[in-house]
Amino acid sequence: MLIKPHLRDFVSLFFPPACAGCGAVLGKGEPVICVACAYHLPYTHFHKDPANRGARQLWGRVPLEGVTAYLYFYEPSRVQNIVHLLKYRNRPDIGVAMGRKYGEVLCGTAPYSKADCIIPVPLHPRKLRRRGYNQSASFGQGLSVTMQKPLIENGLRQCRPTKSQTRKGRYQRFENSRKVFEVTDPELLSGKHILLVDDVLTTGATVEACAAALLADPTVRVSVVTLAHAL
Repeated sequence: MLIKPHLRDFVSLFFPPACAGCGAVLGKGEPVICVACAYHLPYTHFHKDPANRGARQLWGRVPLEGVTAYLYFYEPSRVQNIVHLLKYRNRPDIGVAMGRKYGEVLCGTAPYSKADCIIPVPLHPRKLRRRGYNQSASFGQGLSVTMQKPLIENGLRQCRPTKSQTRKGRYQRFENSRKVFEVTDPELLSGKHILLVDDVLTTGATVEACAAALLADPTVRVSVVTLAHAL
């Protein structure tokens, strides 16, 4: 066990860790993103405004306690780099680190601080095997640590695969996600206030479909927390 830190130090001599936002070499004590990126990232501050643009986007579509996102996502940007590494470059550590930071913000903010548990938007088993991890679950892990809320990683399941949402419009995304998600153990979640977490809120079709599955039980309440909100 004592060898591992030395191995990491040795490897870092040849492959120094780079900032997920800008690619600069990270200094000692800088986890995942550098100090400059941490200062310049486009924070939404949605948690301070119940009528934020993410919440308004979902009004009338599904009844939610609250909707918030940590960062604004646009192209090209540091946030785009962060999300790309998290999703496609085997960097679940980025999701955990960003979740921990946002969890510190949400700890004192209702309704998020009042939630009972955290459930990530699931991946289809085929995609999960291919990727090796669920990027939304890694973000949820970080939130779980600082908010002291249990993460129920398999609270939802995706019962059929969907096509990529990347180039779809709002209606196409909704049709692609409709009736795709199921609650794995309804009794476990009955009466709970759930933080539903995802990586990026774009049209809202995926979180809408997941929330609808959870809210089939009228005693369940849902708030949505995402790493980013697409502009």
